[in-house]
Amino acid sequence: MALARFAALRHKDAMSRLDLTILVIDENTIRASIIEEGLREAGHARVTVIHEVQGVARTIETLHPDVIIIDLENPNRDMMEHLFQLTRTVGRPIAMFVDRSDTASIEAAVDAGVSAYIVDGLKKERVKPILDMAVSRFNAFSRLQRELAEAKSALEERKIVERAKGILMKMRGLSEDEAFALLRQTAMNEKKKMSEIAQSVVTAAGLLM
Repeated sequence: MALARFAALRHKDAMSRLDLTILVIDENTIRASIIEEGLREAGHARVTVIHEVQGVARTIETLHPDVIIIDLENPNRDMMEHLFQLTRTVGRPIAMFVDRSDTASIEAAVDAGVSAYIVDGLKKERVKPILDMAVSRFNAFSRLQRELAEAKSALEERKIVERAKGILMKMRGLSEDEAFALLRQTAMNEKKKMSEIAQSVVTAAGLLM
């Protein structure tokens, strides 16, 4: 039963990946056709290819691709910087093929959020696994960012609650447990998060001081 469910989940994941909308950016039509053919042979039908780097931001805004593949045969520094600025803002998995690179460019690609940066590796049979790797890396990184943001938010909420407890203990002469119980009960009565009630206490105390 468990194996059947696992197989079904994997099948669902595979099908969802085949439904991806993929944007290919490549000024070289021959190289673009290699990427497109590799994707279509792998079962991807929603593939859009553009050959102009200029105006690509508008294309992304219109198309809303799930994944972006960028192929640069002989990239110059200005083009790389332009594309890295773009990749920092789109918030999507990005795979980039380049024929040549250096350490600075690789580091810049990582900083810009490129999920897969492939040097001298454009082959039709490699497109599908590289696309899958880009999606997996992007999802893993996004999950880490989300978990970090949640942890940071939880820490800030605890700090606010501690401040509110201190205020209630001082102003009402309550013990720490009594102050905490009062915050919790008020949150339940008002159907709000305890941190929201705590923030109200801190704000009110600030106005009275």
